[in-house]
Amino acid sequence: MTKNVHVGFISIMFVLLLLTAVFAGCTGTTPEQTPATTPAPAATTVAEKEKLLLATTTSLYDTGLLNYLEPKFEEKYNVDLLITSQGTGKAIELAKNGDADVLLVHSPSQEKAFMDGGNGLNRRTFAYNYFLIVGPENDPAGIKGMTPEEAFKTLMQKGKAGDTKVIFVSRGDNSGTHSAEKTIWKNAKYNYSVDVQKSGTWYVEAGKGMGETLQMASEKGAYTLTDEGTFLAYANNLNLVPIVSEGSSLLNLYSVMTVYNANQPPEKIQMANNFINFLISQETMADIGRYDMDKDGNKLSKNLFTPMTAGVPPGVTADFTTPATDVKPAAATT
Repeated sequence: MTKNVHVGFISIMFVLLLLTAVFAGCTGTTPEQTPATTPAPAATTVAEKEKLLLATTTSLYDTGLLNYLEPKFEEKYNVDLLITSQGTGKAIELAKNGDADVLLVHSPSQEKAFMDGGNGLNRRTFAYNYFLIVGPENDPAGIKGMTPEEAFKTLMQKGKAGDTKVIFVSRGDNSGTHSAEKTIWKNAKYNYSVDVQKSGTWYVEAGKGMGETLQMASEKGAYTLTDEGTFLAYANNLNLVPIVSEGSSLLNLYSVMTVYNANQPPEKIQMANNFINFLISQETMADIGRYDMDKDGNKLSKNLFTPMTAGVPPGVTADFTTPATDVKPAAATT
């Protein structure tokens, strides 16, 4: 009997242990499973695009031409073209300070000084149009048909005489257009700083870009000197018309050059040269010759620029066919 009790006791204990295990299996928490880890994809390194900084004049930028050409250049060379527009004087100052890689302006005398100072390479003149003296359609000063010099002389005489309808708005910002204005005053036998500046309320210095200067002249019913491209781009929003459009002093040449200084990385110089070669290529010259949009994207009846490939103006000597290859000024190569 003792044996049977012992066996029974063992059987009962076995059953209790079995029930406990089953109960625990029903009520316990399943151990947390560690999910299988999928290896992270290998990081792909995307090379950052090289950046090229172009300093240019507002007279060129306001026309939209550079926005039109920009994606074509960027796609060809896989580069980001960053454009800053100033008056020519300020654009040249940026370049001299090393804050630009390419300079694109329209003031031959200032460009020559920049190049002679060893600040630039590979200057190429690629396009042109003309300056215009624009004003109210009724031409209160009566300058229509005059030479630019005769027109300026008449504006000054009538303005200083107190004719309140005769006002001239100058860029007044040392830009290429302002430089061209001062040349006309000089050709008319006036000392600009002595005879013209601050000579009366008839002469207003805007200190602004070409687009804003045109808008100011339009609001005042005044005359101003403008490049043809910017005027055409803004004409639909102005109460101004061309009054004087002929005369040798009205020729407006656009040139591009690589910026050089001792700290300029070789790859920047090479990419700047690439931009020049892009600009003077037959394909881009044809694009420039076809460009005929105003600032709102409307098609105009006239192109804003004439590429040099379409014909060099009389009396002009310009290099626009030689590839840009120099990486140092001539004086720095020895």
